[in-house]
Amino acid sequence: MAEVTAELIKEVREKTGLGLLKCKEALVKTAGDISKAIEELRKQGLQAAEKRMGREVGEGSIFQYLHAGGKVGVMVELACETDFVARTDDFKELGRNLCLQVAASSPRFLTKEEVPAAEVEKEKEIYRAQIKDKPPAIADKIAEGRMQKFYADVCLMNQGFVKDESQTIDALVRGTIAKLGENIKVRRFVRMELGK
Repeated sequence: MAEVTAELIKEVREKTGLGLLKCKEALVKTAGDISKAIEELRKQGLQAAEKRMGREVGEGSIFQYLHAGGKVGVMVELACETDFVARTDDFKELGRNLCLQVAASSPRFLTKEEVPAAEVEKEKEIYRAQIKDKPPAIADKIAEGRMQKFYADVCLMNQGFVKDESQTIDALVRGTIAKLGENIKVRRFVRMELGK
C-alpha cells in the first residue's frame, strides 16, 4: 500500500479538478493507486450527475459557430442551474464542442424521443424488408441494432463525439455535469448551410 502523500493528492487534483478532500479519500480507498483513484472519482461523479439531471436549469448561454468561410452556421442553447457555472471555462468548452459537433455531423434531432413516430416506423419497415429471410427473433435484433445506428446518425445526443468517437455527446454532457456539479441540458440547436 502506497502512502497517500500531498504530492499524490495534488496530482489527482490536477487531473480531475476536484477538491483535495475528495482526492485524498479516493487515494485512501484505492491504496494510493492514482489511476484507480481517478477511475473511482469518475464513477462517483457520474453517479452524482445522474442525481442532478432532474434539477431545474434556468441559466446558461447560447453558443455560435461559423464554419467554411461563413457557409455553415450553428447556434446551440446550453442551459445550467447558475450563472456562475455558465461563465466557467468547462461550460464554455462544452458549448463550443457542441457547436463543432452540430456543424460536422448535421444532426436533425436533439434526442431519439424527438424523432417523429412515422419516421421511426418507416426506418423499421425498411430494415425489416432488408432482413425478411431471417427468423423473426433474429430479424428483430438486427432491426433494433440498425435503429440504434439510425439514432446515432440523426440525434445529437446519440452521436459519437467528433473529437473522440469512443464517447457519445450524451456522455460528454454527463461528464461535464459530474465535473461542474450542476445539471446541464442542451435545450436546442440550429444548423444553417448556405443554399440549403
